[in-house]
Amino acid sequence: MLKVSQILDSKAISAVYAVAPTQMVIEALELMTARNIGAVMVMEGDRLVGIFSERDYARKGILKDRKAKSTPVSEVMTANVFTVSPQASIEECMQMMSEKKFRHLPVLEGAKVVGLISISDVVTAIIHEQRNRIESLEQYITS
Repeated sequence: MLKVSQILDSKAISAVYAVAPTQMVIEALELMTARNIGAVMVMEGDRLVGIFSERDYARKGILKDRKAKSTPVSEVMTANVFTVSPQASIEECMQMMSEKKFRHLPVLEGAKVVGLISISDVVTAIIHEQRNRIESLEQYITS
């Protein structure tokens, strides 16, 4: 069974990108653009207080006529964030993301943020595992 820790180990980017809740939305959007990511964690020091995604900005920023240069991230972020541990299974993550309708999931070890996985990371990991399983079965059949 695949674990979140395996996804984190396989990710090319292991950095945790975050902004403070007091930073302006434009700063979060610039970071997301520079890193080609769809969400950043919102942290006060080492403590996770929320997550800010493109969807948050579209629904709570643009549609509410808030300006990116003058709106703090705290006004548009998702505050009640679902998290997982590195030991969580990929299946658990996929089910949670599907049921709760979100695409990014912070990974915490205790209270410490150790990473962020996306639905794309989960799907890629499942595809890779299935490909390996198929290759193993083909080798077994042909030997």
